[in-house]
Amino acid sequence: MLIVGNALVSEDIIEKKFACDTRACLGACCVKGDAGAPLLSQEIEIIEKEFPSIKPFLSEEGLRNIESHGFHTTDPDGESVTTCLPDGECSFLVYDGLTATCGIENAHKAGKTSFKKPISCHLYPIRSKQYGEYTALNYHRWDICEPACKRGEDEKIPVYTFLKDALIRKMGEEWYAELSEVASDWLSEKNNG
Repeated sequence: MLIVGNALVSEDIIEKKFACDTRACLGACCVKGDAGAPLLSQEIEIIEKEFPSIKPFLSEEGLRNIESHGFHTTDPDGESVTTCLPDGECSFLVYDGLTATCGIENAHKAGKTSFKKPISCHLYPIRSKQYGEYTALNYHRWDICEPACKRGEDEKIPVYTFLKDALIRKMGEEWYAELSEVASDWLSEKNNG
């Protein structure tokens, strides 16, 4: 782990390559998994406030599920997460042809909400967890992301570079600039060592 400001950063975030390839995975991260997307308490408040603007961008099935069960619940670890349909799909999932997309993000792209999507989704495959004053940022491996790993390798895109906007959203521009310097030094030292 590397210390960057108030964050503990896994070396994999610097060393591994990644670039989403939804043509290959069809947005499977919104479809599969053992729980919904993790939500911060402030994100729950934002979604509650902006739900009328997001609602037209949801599927009928997702909307019915939200109306019956709410849009968030608690997972077995006690974390707040989005609710899911009985088949495991996120309640906010909608399909664009065969590809799963996010109703919240679609509302954002249409200019109907200022909220892009949960930061846990925006940061993926980085998982963030708070430990006291430190934020731990770890690279999460999932077989459904093999096309993204291959594309990242082919295009030589490190995880932290692919997720620049999400990392700035989470940690700030100054922090990201520091991460870029640390990454450059780390890779230079590793390649010359």
